[in-house]
Amino acid sequence: MGGSERTRELKRRRQRAKKLGILKRKAQKASSGDKAAIANKIRSLTPGADTIITNWKLEDS
Repeated sequence: MGGSERTRELKRRRQRAKKLGILKRKAQKASSGDKAAIANKIRSLTPGADTIITNWKLEDS
């Protein structure tokens, strides 16, 4: 059997945080078309995507 549900949940959270860090670095150098692609990736990655996209100013909302 795998680890406990809490362990798996923490692993998923850490992986999401790592991935968001990579996307944030890419978003700072990205053109407008690339920013839209990054916003779509963030939407598929996490449920709190709208807040992140607004804070990072990836879209005009």
